[in-house]
Amino acid sequence: MKTPIDFEQHDLVGLAISPGIGLGLARGDDRWAIATVDPLTRLCEFAASTGPRWVWWGEETTALVASAGIDIDRCWDILVVQRLFTGRWRTSIAETWAELHGLPLETLPKMGQLGLLDAPADEGDQQHAVMPDGHLRPEWIDGGFGQTPERLAEWAALALGAARLQEQRIEARPNPSRLMSTARSESAAELLCAEMSTAGLPIDEPAAADLIATSAGPPPTSWAHEDEIRAARDAVVLDHLTPRREVNLRNPADVKRMLELEGFDLPDTRAWRLEQLRETEPLIDALLTWRKAERIATTYGYRWLDEHVGGGRLRGSWSSSDGAAGRMTASAGLHNLPLTMRSLVAAEDGYRFVRADLGQIEPRVLAAVSGDRALIEATQGNDLYSPIADRLGITRELAKLAVLGAMYGATTGESASALAGLQKNYPVAMGLLEQAAESGKRSEDVFTSGGRRVRMSADQGQDGNLDRAVSVAAARGRYARNALIQGSAAEFFKVWAITVRRHARALGAEVVLCLHDELLVHVPTERADEAARMVTNAVGEAAHYWSPEPNVRFVADTQVITRWSEAK
Repeated sequence: MKTPIDFEQHDLVGLAISPGIGLGLARGDDRWAIATVDPLTRLCEFAASTGPRWVWWGEETTALVASAGIDIDRCWDILVVQRLFTGRWRTSIAETWAELHGLPLETLPKMGQLGLLDAPADEGDQQHAVMPDGHLRPEWIDGGFGQTPERLAEWAALALGAARLQEQRIEARPNPSRLMSTARSESAAELLCAEMSTAGLPIDEPAAADLIATSAGPPPTSWAHEDEIRAARDAVVLDHLTPRREVNLRNPADVKRMLELEGFDLPDTRAWRLEQLRETEPLIDALLTWRKAERIATTYGYRWLDEHVGGGRLRGSWSSSDGAAGRMTASAGLHNLPLTMRSLVAAEDGYRFVRADLGQIEPRVLAAVSGDRALIEATQGNDLYSPIADRLGITRELAKLAVLGAMYGATTGESASALAGLQKNYPVAMGLLEQAAESGKRSEDVFTSGGRRVRMSADQGQDGNLDRAVSVAAARGRYARNALIQGSAAEFFKVWAITVRRHARALGAEVVLCLHDELLVHVPTERADEAARMVTNAVGEAAHYWSPEPNVRFVADTQVITRWSEAK
């Protein structure tokens, strides 16, 4: 029997870890139980000397690998891959095992005692993970797999078997090579998410405390004190009213009525509409200022600071997929920091940020996934919309609105007049979008370019109301065409992000933020320019791996900055 040190790059190796107990490894028909109180250090030795594709069950192992800082580029996360098949946002080890083995989910065993009407089940040999009915034992899933090195070896072997079944499913799907690549890149993206969760985003803690104090007032000492602070914050707006009166500024309907009584007849109180009056109307200026302060006070206040900020880092829980759009997302407000708070995101002493933002990513992805030759030609310049405008004989701004409207399903408004021109000049791209929309209307699932399933629900609009059914079908069509492009764009972004992650290691750098189409990389000052070139070059490398059309040009705006607010 070979030893683990003999692993080779093409090997698929099952992995199970239990701190204080050991490692379980499996390759082919072989398995190894390694007893060690420090399994992560042992795994680090294997990872440093060999490069197999490591297979594990999901987030628990991912978090352990990330927290130990182990340099693993090639992995296969079974739960992440299963989400590609099912189109669900979340899944579990028990569900995934059952689905891969054709077992009914209704018979999943549960932890705990039997109910009064439950028949006792044949549990078989409890020293093995698989029950006589084929399901995994819930107590193993709940941590029992890590009780002994021998159990870890069995758990690793079961993970390896599950990955092989997933590979078989991929091979049976249309265009299996793309789905295989997506499975690998999505697994690596989940590991990057775990690393960002562990490391956190560099933040200027003293400045954060000062900003919160300015917006929210002093830390409340009691509920009554908190009410006093809120009232004082509200008074800055209410003092502009004639006569002065109490208004619930947190209720949009009350705010709209307040503005009507002050002579402002507005259809709604959206910020962009109010901004047009800000410079000439003190009440509007005070209201918009209040909104920013209120958001910081309620969402990013002292509790947020205490729970999520420490050691100069803002930490939240990252996920590689938010559902239909497939974008990376995070908790703790990492994806929703107000612009006024971006100045708080500051590189540490001796470091800089490399900030990069993909340019016009969705229409470029549309060109790649549709293969429309005319649209591919338009991607060759830094600005994709100008050649489209020239071809259609319209302004650049209208061309942009038309292209975005086509991807989002907008058929009315200013861009609608240009839709016919898009359909005539870019028939392949527009046809792909329309095909996705029709699938959505029929409640048929759609698939991203990488093969990820996006579910289309059919449980709405089925109450006999024809008008409502038509409306729901139309909305589902818009959702489908957008999900096709947004989901594919998210897959390209993640390939770019993990490519940057792989190259960043040699520069002593780390990816600290992934925001839709934007990356922040934290890098030593003396390597910042080199890192900026690497991040830019990684766009082309990611396109080489991901793009179905090699002639589509992807671009990024890359800058070296000290604070996030410096980005242009």
